Amino acid sequence: MRYPERLLTEDEEIVRQFRPHWRVLLPALAWAMLLTAAVTVGFFASEPPVPWVVLAVAVVLWLAIAGRAVLNYWFTNYVLTTERIIVRRGMIARSGTEIPLENINNVLFSQSVVERLLGYGDVLLESAGTQGQSRLADIPDPEHFQSQVYRVREARSLAMRHGPGPAGEAAGDVVSQLERLADLRERGHLSDEEFETKKRHLLEG
Repeated sequence: MRYPERLLTEDEEIVRQFRPHWRVLLPALAWAMLLTAAVTVGFFASEPPVPWVVLAVAVVLWLAIAGRAVLNYWFTNYVLTTERIIVRRGMIARSGTEIPLENINNVLFSQSVVERLLGYGDVLLESAGTQGQSRLADIPDPEHFQSQVYRVREARSLAMRHGPGPAGEAAGDVVSQLERLADLRERGHLSDEEFETKKRHLLEG
């Protein structure tokens, strides 16, 4: 479910939006498969056959376990914009969190060995004010998301310093240049020291 663009501010743009990693569906899928296997064995192995009411109850349980997990997955949305990070959950009863980029002090990610193999992990956002820490659990490619947040936050900071006009419009170009520098560093063409030096030159104009 895409984040409604009508809820964005005038100059705000969506940089990235995504759902949790598919691994969040695995526990519900495992329970549903176990329930299906138990009912199948009971139906063919028992004498007399399992009553239809038992099968109906099993189907309802299967839908409750698997269906709820799928709905929670589908209606959980993480959004990174040029101004904030937004988390929306729920289909009917909804909840949400919004963190302005200028309030974010630090972005940390963590992955176990299995999580790295499957391509997911957690991101911890440390922000100023009453929100403190916000954890985004089981998101795809958390390291890339961490880099995106830093780049967009730096461009946001630059735009806020210069305000509207040509300098403010140049912030978008700074974001693209920062992304190119980050790609060069990831490919091994730039050392960490060279990356930090070039990044500082860009941000200082």
